[in-house]
Amino acid sequence: MTTNSSTRTGSPPPRRASPKAAAGPGAGRPRAPGRGLRWLPIGPATALLLVFLAGPIGYCAYIAFTDMQLTGQESASFVGLENFRRAFADDGFRNAVWLTLVFTLVSSVFGQNVLGLTLAALMQRASRPVRSLTGGIVVAAWVLPEVVAGFLLYAFFRDDGTLNAVTAFLGLPGQNWLYTLPILAVAFANVWRGTAFSMLVYSAALSEIPDEVNESAQLDGAGTLQRLWHLTLPMIRRAIGTNLMLNTLQTLSVFGLIWAMTRGGPGNRSQTLPLYMYEQAFKNSLIGYGTAVALLLLVVGGLFAVVYLRLLREDEEGSPS
Repeated sequence: MTTNSSTRTGSPPPRRASPKAAAGPGAGRPRAPGRGLRWLPIGPATALLLVFLAGPIGYCAYIAFTDMQLTGQESASFVGLENFRRAFADDGFRNAVWLTLVFTLVSSVFGQNVLGLTLAALMQRASRPVRSLTGGIVVAAWVLPEVVAGFLLYAFFRDDGTLNAVTAFLGLPGQNWLYTLPILAVAFANVWRGTAFSMLVYSAALSEIPDEVNESAQLDGAGTLQRLWHLTLPMIRRAIGTNLMLNTLQTLSVFGLIWAMTRGGPGNRSQTLPLYMYEQAFKNSLIGYGTAVALLLLVVGGLFAVVYLRLLREDEEGSPS
């Protein structure tokens, strides 16, 4: 009589592997959705962006290469780069580019940025009532509609306005600011209206600096300017870069404020690129040429954004982890 070897040795018979175990460790788990299903939740948002953002930009890019007019034309023709060659050869366009750079540097890069940082630093040391009052006044100017702010600043800078009334009361000579220095008048108006954003950004950044850091630097003998230059500014450099980028892009597209104050005048001495584009497209009925100017303005804003983002990226890569 023969016996099984497992019976002789006393070891249990080998078990058969179950089908689930043979299929692998992940056989009992539900399968992950495919790549196509992963994009399903953001599909509606992507479609809206394509229809309402990419679509109009693409159509405007097409119009910029045509001679489309607002009136008196049956059909537009493709003219290639003619609108762009015309822009770079036009004295009015070059003047608008120069005034746009002056307006952006004075009102955004220097004005709003420096004044916003100064107000944020002073409000940190001020009492609670002073902070509430100052913040309320500055933010009230920011929330005003652009056209309303333009009319208020027009009444302030005009020949018989508030500014000349104050200078006359102090015995100082007055002048018609909107005629003699129109681009600086609208730049200061934009500073008055937009400083609140910079102040809020820098207030949040300064509140993140520990008090112990400033106290240690003060005990080591560092003065106010030394602490600002060697301690505060390096610690909020990312907030500075972000604020500069957002302010620059917003300032490049300012239209209603300048239009309400000067309409680009006198002559074209305060005519920035948005106003020049409006004049060519809707006053002169040159939709194709005006759209080409708008496309160039879009490229300028994109270049500013790329420069700021590159600086921020290099700062993040160079900062110690």
